[in-house]
Amino acid sequence: MRWRQIETTGLSGAENMALDQTLLDEAERTGQAFWRLYRFEPSCISFGRNEPARERYDPDAIAQLGCDVVRRPTGGRAVWHEHEVTYAVAAPVQAFGSLRDSYRAIHERLAAALQALGADAKLAPDRPPPPAAARHQSHACFAAPAGGEVLVQGRKVIGSAQVRQGKALLQHGSILLAGSQDVIRAVSRQPSAASGEMTLTAALGRRITFEEVAEAIAATWDDTLPSTALDRPRPPLTDRPPSIARFTDPAWTWRR
Repeated sequence: MRWRQIETTGLSGAENMALDQTLLDEAERTGQAFWRLYRFEPSCISFGRNEPARERYDPDAIAQLGCDVVRRPTGGRAVWHEHEVTYAVAAPVQAFGSLRDSYRAIHERLAAALQALGADAKLAPDRPPPPAAARHQSHACFAAPAGGEVLVQGRKVIGSAQVRQGKALLQHGSILLAGSQDVIRAVSRQPSAASGEMTLTAALGRRITFEEVAEAIAATWDDTLPSTALDRPRPPLTDRPPSIARFTDPAWTWRR
């Protein structure tokens, strides 16, 4: 498997999600594997594909804060994208195997990069899902870790979600550099408990930059699975995807 690294500048929420969808389509069509690291500009709230956003979040509160908002093609819960590195992996399903295996394999690569920066990054153990009552206490992605997610000091530092389309998968997620997920609580219709996120800056006691994390991931990406190779040249994809209509449409963003 030869990996292609996609380099992009900061894009809006809709542009980023449309580009991730484009990479998934390419992975399904061609069997190629892609990964990219990116920013959201401006900062953005993203909803999970199947989240009941209308029930959970107040559009007026979001508008008053001037927040960009988008619905992801993947599942999971809401994320505030600000001080972070966002990653995306689009690849044939056969590259990793089952959903659980692929989730853990991708997180193992990311954990190795954080370890190279000095963080005590570990994968959360698999455990039964919490009771329904506990699941509804918070709608934030970083409220509690799931099995296979990356923890630092026992708290979640990377929030991820995955979708499968035919013979390909897309997994993307947020690696927290600094800040908090307080915006999610501020726009929620119901009070929720404090999120359990950890940032790299807090964990390491120094400012961690996007560039540091990006370089660490690039340096360690091949080490965990030696059978792969990294191909730096960009494939024939533009920084801006051919169509972002779906992800700019309020009917999609607020469809549930």
